[in-house]
Amino acid sequence: MKQQKSNRSMDEREKLRKFRELDDAFAEALRELEKPNSRLSIPTGPPVRSLAELEEEDEQQRQRLFEKRLMSLMREYAQPSESVAVLLRTLHSLGRIA
Repeated sequence: MKQQKSNRSMDEREKLRKFRELDDAFAEALRELEKPNSRLSIPTGPPVRSLAELEEEDEQQRQRLFEKRLMSLMREYAQPSESVAVLLRTLHSLGRIA
């Protein structure tokens, strides 16, 4: 019984010690923020990307997917790249693809 009571008080002391360490670190961070011209590096999350960058990345992803699917179909139907290029130019000239 005494052993269990001793362990419980050790756990409570450990929790208090950790809380004090956290409190001290927080207080130090606040003091650093209050200093004028403070160069404290505070992580704020991932960098914000513009909508144009996101759209460009999305377009590149779609293009890679299209190329992958096209290559797969070329292999499946044993079509040479020259034949597929002619087909794509024809579809493009007819306005079927952009």
